[in-house]
Amino acid sequence: MAAAAEPGARAWMGGGSPRPGSPVCSPVLGAGGRARPGPGPPGPGPGPGPGRAGDRVPGPPVPGHSFRKVTLTKPTFCHLCSDFIWGLAGFLCDVCNFMSHEKCLRHVKTACACVAPSLVRVPVAHCFGPRGLYKRKFCAVCRKGLEAPALRCEVCELHIHADCVPFACSDCRQCHQDGHHDHDTYHHHWREGNLPLGARCEVCRKTCGSSDVLAGVRCGWCGIQAHSLCSSVLAPECTFGQLRSMVLPPGCVRLLSRNFSKMHCFRIAETAALELGDRDDGVDGSAASGPGRDAPATPESSKQTLEIFDGNDTVRRNRFRLVTVPRLASSEEVLEAALRVYYVSEDPGDFELQELPLPSLAAVAQTPGKAGSGGLAEEDSTRGSGSHEPEAWVIRARPRAQEVLKIYPGWLKVGVAYVSIRVTSQSTVRTVVLEVLPLLGRQAEDPENFQLMEVLMGSRQVQRMVLADEELLLERLWDIRQTSLRQASRTRFYVVESRAVAPRVSLFVGGLPPGLSPRAYGDLLHEAMATKAAVVSVSHVYSQGAVVLDVTCFAEAERLYMLGRDTAVHGQPLTTLVLPDVLHTKLPPDCCPLLVFVNPKSGGLKGRDLLCSFRKLLNPHQVFDLTNGGPLPGFHLFAQVPCFRVLVCGGDGTVGWVLTALEETRHRLTCQEPSVAILPLGTGNDLGRVLRWGAGYSGEDPLSMLVSVDEADAVLVDRWTILLDAHKATGTGNNAVDTEPPKIVQMSNYCGIGIDAELSLDFHQAREEEPGKFTSRFHNKGVYVRVGLQKISHSRGLHKEIRLQVEQREVELPSIEGLIFINIPSWGSGADLWGSDSDSRFEKPRMDDGLLEVVGVTGVVHMGQVQGGLRSGIRIAQGSYFRVTLLKATPVQVDGEPWVQAPGHMIISVAGPKVHMLRKAKQKPRKAAATRGHTAPAPEGSTN
Repeated sequence: MAAAAEPGARAWMGGGSPRPGSPVCSPVLGAGGRARPGPGPPGPGPGPGPGRAGDRVPGPPVPGHSFRKVTLTKPTFCHLCSDFIWGLAGFLCDVCNFMSHEKCLRHVKTACACVAPSLVRVPVAHCFGPRGLYKRKFCAVCRKGLEAPALRCEVCELHIHADCVPFACSDCRQCHQDGHHDHDTYHHHWREGNLPLGARCEVCRKTCGSSDVLAGVRCGWCGIQAHSLCSSVLAPECTFGQLRSMVLPPGCVRLLSRNFSKMHCFRIAETAALELGDRDDGVDGSAASGPGRDAPATPESSKQTLEIFDGNDTVRRNRFRLVTVPRLASSEEVLEAALRVYYVSEDPGDFELQELPLPSLAAVAQTPGKAGSGGLAEEDSTRGSGSHEPEAWVIRARPRAQEVLKIYPGWLKVGVAYVSIRVTSQSTVRTVVLEVLPLLGRQAEDPENFQLMEVLMGSRQVQRMVLADEELLLERLWDIRQTSLRQASRTRFYVVESRAVAPRVSLFVGGLPPGLSPRAYGDLLHEAMATKAAVVSVSHVYSQGAVVLDVTCFAEAERLYMLGRDTAVHGQPLTTLVLPDVLHTKLPPDCCPLLVFVNPKSGGLKGRDLLCSFRKLLNPHQVFDLTNGGPLPGFHLFAQVPCFRVLVCGGDGTVGWVLTALEETRHRLTCQEPSVAILPLGTGNDLGRVLRWGAGYSGEDPLSMLVSVDEADAVLVDRWTILLDAHKATGTGNNAVDTEPPKIVQMSNYCGIGIDAELSLDFHQAREEEPGKFTSRFHNKGVYVRVGLQKISHSRGLHKEIRLQVEQREVELPSIEGLIFINIPSWGSGADLWGSDSDSRFEKPRMDDGLLEVVGVTGVVHMGQVQGGLRSGIRIAQGSYFRVTLLKATPVQVDGEPWVQAPGHMIISVAGPKVHMLRKAKQKPRKAAATRGHTAPAPEGSTN
């Protein structure tokens, strides 16, 4: 952030008056603050002095707040201690609405929203999801309750009003190395407020949560919670807490993303960006009253409402803030109010208000179509020509002969957070670099190896730009302020080494025709997207129809990514994903990261909430949305990880999908036999029942689910291969037969032929036609019942339409309507189809014995009796090799995925290696008893 030049501005910002060129430390930049005259402690606190990053400022600073004494008219709570404020007076910050007891003022450590961006250690943009209702949550900028639909970061759980987004800090979790700020140790990532009511402080063990105010802090990595005061005594380094062995350490992930947004990096759908309808640094809403503030009603006769713009950008797009001030207010008071609604914390004496229309901007503001989304053209229709139109003003910075500029050392290993130097009208980028290097202890190095980088810390994207050596910095600062004062307050300058970062971006491209050669895939992509062979190469090929491209040009990677999302090959839309690199050699010895796959379509929309929860509890790079590329991107990312586990969140079909992908990519994995756990979200969830994960997810704490995975026991489960060799008559007179290409599917649970597959197929088709109605497990089972009742009198005579061979032996089938091959002791949502009675003809079934049990059912009534526990199926055979001949087209389902199979042969045989599954431990997990208050976000927080 560019600091003001005048001594007065530096004093109230808490920067003191450093002599030109003196190094200044800034972990508490802006620790001083303005306080209005009146009772209470003095305003400015002592500013930071020379020292190393991490030193604390002695004394009781008030970090940037503008407190004034107010008369309370309703029950109010202190934002520091969260206790009730007794009496009629409290102290309120005019900028961020921080309310405090008088006795608590001297203990306030939480920075005001106007200076909070300057305290950010490493700027990281947020990933805001779609708007939702978040009851009993508070905005992190204006500290007011989220009554209307608001936004939530998908990675760090920052809650915020939509019109406060432009004023939010870019302080999301740093989840990977990006070549700009790379660290081997990670500090706690504190997020203030919105803690559960039962949250306990890690230090004093007292309650630190509150449903009344934004109070208390929680680390986004390890999950420990504390009072804001108590957190200062904790060690700054974070150990990633209870889930440390399951978290993919951010220092072991590298992604040179450049201008890819964090939504792209974490494979999150950009629905929020479309809703905001604005660019990253834009203000949402052209008639907002201020960030998170109540819209002013019709002003009293003693007050007036003004439209305030903060620069040319907001004038051009007609994005203003409304300010209500007394009609007799002085120009200085109006200016202070205008600066407050834009969270500008510099000295008001350095600014002035100019009334619109300005000669230089009137034409721009009145040109149709030049306003932003919802801009001037739309606003004109609501203003009318009456005399009640508010006055419009622009905040302008006064010209300055010199400024004190903060220069940050980037990734240079130095002992200060930044140094302050003076720049004048003659100061160029090169002269500033020459002046800064000795202050950073780099005077012996060649200045030509360093350059100055400008960083705009937007809330949804951090943009970096290298400045030209001959550029005049004072003019650059003036241009930024003229464009937007808010943009100027979020702009930093870094001196960085001119090291040539070799651009390398891995793009996963799915949706291609399967089974092609690398050269054929390269030619196909060149034809579809005009790839440049000089910078694009195919590094990995997957037979399922996916490739990974190595792109050595950032611009080409961005072009291919955006183009791929709108491209189809052979009628199939492509999927493009940006994948990071896992630095497997840097993984700790005891680290066994968890690869999470979530199907958001499963479980009545609970998968969407689990995606958010797991992104916040773990590293979002290890959480994959199966509707966006399937399981292959996840296995590719973890290919070199020596030890990892897998968690599949979905139904039986989803589990089978992931296990099939694992089987096909096993030869590429360093860890060829990862153990797989299940969080059941589907309707049947038979494999989840057998492995003790329950009948279905019903809103349990996601943290406890992860702890259970950590404590689970490994078991083996057979995998079966089904070869489908179909043939059909061509319809010609010579009875010629047209053979379809053989198809292979994998099975873990069961394979059904006949009536049960027909019911599953009807349910699947009904869900495909109206997916919005299938939002609960109870409703889904009701549809199954209704479909079954419609077929209760159905008679097909399946035993006449198929032939069965077991171990090369022909088996005569009884009169049945359904034939089912079962591998696990659960079918049809928990029914025991085989039964528990002993039978000397067969061995006792196990899911790892290399044998399948063959059972028949006589119809829908028989199936209902089995599911009710009244009967068992008809035991037919047991073996390891089966050949089924279908004499006519017949419904078939494998692990809940149904289709109609053409006449032909089905060969079922045991697959290669058994799959390692995780079975939930019977006893209460030991780690759950030792939990330290790490409470996960409620999985359905957007709708409760």
